[in-house]
Amino acid sequence: MRIWIDITAPAHVLVFRPLIGLLRERGDEIEVTARDYAQTVQLLELHGIEAELIGRHGGRSRLGKLGTMVTRLSGLRRWARRKHFDAALAHGSHHLTLTSRALGIPSSTTFDYEFATVQHQLGCRAATFVVVPDAIPPERLERYGVRPPKLRRYEGLKEEYYLADFEPDPGVLEPLGLDRERILVVVRTPPDVSLYHRKSNRLFPQVLNHLGSEEGVQAVVLPRTTEQRDFVRGLELPSVVVPDEAVDAQSLIAFSDLVVSAGGTMNREAAALGVPVYTTYGGRLGGVDEALIREGRLRPLTDPRALELVKREGDAGRVRRDPRLMLDLLLPI
Repeated sequence: MRIWIDITAPAHVLVFRPLIGLLRERGDEIEVTARDYAQTVQLLELHGIEAELIGRHGGRSRLGKLGTMVTRLSGLRRWARRKHFDAALAHGSHHLTLTSRALGIPSSTTFDYEFATVQHQLGCRAATFVVVPDAIPPERLERYGVRPPKLRRYEGLKEEYYLADFEPDPGVLEPLGLDRERILVVVRTPPDVSLYHRKSNRLFPQVLNHLGSEEGVQAVVLPRTTEQRDFVRGLELPSVVVPDEAVDAQSLIAFSDLVVSAGGTMNREAAALGVPVYTTYGGRLGGVDEALIREGRLRPLTDPRALELVKREGDAGRVRRDPRLMLDLLLPI
């Protein structure tokens, strides 16, 4: 089969890495498009995935998002029109599902946060199938026109599937100049450019100030944008390290003692790898995070002083799942 995959954010590179490998093992022909956003291009290069770059992120404003969406849809349609794809796969890319619908290509999209309303109203209605974790209550998806048989569900976290073959690389630590005797905390900045995260995350700067002044701690902050990187560096906190480029975040998490994240993917990666993780997310919690909190695998944080800053031993609680199961659900034909 000829299969098109569209990647619009850094996390999607990780989701599709093992799936692309499985598809090529089967003899399928894969072509990838990508949007130039945050560390997406660097991660594609890091994982050896060739992609046709079409379009950029629209920034914070709704008008900017609308303008770049129209431009990117036009570019994708011109690019895909003569490719004769048999199927198209995406992680939340309504650009792909809308283009596929217009060109008559069966498509599947997957996501694990159900309250990105504008994105899902567009992407889910255009998709042939929608694949989500079973922690999301099905009734929350009905507003997007998603019901069986269009709805397909899987057990656990998507991170447990794409990290199934993952073994951490200790080489990630040396370039950052980290002291292994100190408590290593990985920190992820808030998704400021997301439409579903409009409220300011006031807790996050408090977390940075708290960790940045702890002598026994090294906090590696992984920003999403250049603006965030400049902001954190401008604080000049002695215990904070900000990498210059995209790093092997999964290896960094695996060697860390603690993760504090204002987003979603890094929370779930930590949970999948058996690493203690706190969330400072300021938006509405989705079904996956609700389930992780009930299970004790994710801790909501309201006060930085509640962080348990201790050295961790072992990776008890790591969960691995077969990515072939995910692929079977995603293939629309």
